[in-house]
Amino acid sequence: MTDKNTIEIKYRKTGAVLFSGQYDSLKAAVINAVRQGAHLAKANLVGANLAGAYLVGANLAGAYLVKANLVGANLAGAYLVKANLAGANLAGAHLAKANLSRADLSGADLSGASFCGATIDGAKVNPDDIGGPGHILYALTEEETKMIEKGRES
Repeated sequence: MTDKNTIEIKYRKTGAVLFSGQYDSLKAAVINAVRQGAHLAKANLVGANLAGAYLVGANLAGAYLVKANLVGANLAGAYLVKANLAGANLAGAHLAKANLSRADLSGADLSGASFCGATIDGAKVNPDDIGGPGHILYALTEEETKMIEKGRES
């Protein structure tokens, strides 16, 4: 049996508590916060291990996710406007219809990440981060996505 500790997710500038509870990991706390509809805007999640986390529709606007591990995380529909994801590992992450306007993705590993229908206006992305083998950054319209899915069914 895993011991549970009080985990607090704090505002990155003042340290004010945005969400807290008894969890065995920060990942479990973040998942539950999102499930409960907590707003984690400007949360300090630097270096957080959120690999494989289900964070659909999360409000992480302005969150500090520098060097966070988001490998395979489901962030579909997440609100990540002005989030700092510099150096984060987003390999294989699902960001369909996420809003990453003005987010900082510099140095982030975006290999295999899906940005289908995502908003990335003004996002800071180094061209080298998306240009190498295995690095994919794409944003398709809903109509284009349906056409591709229809073609796969044929």
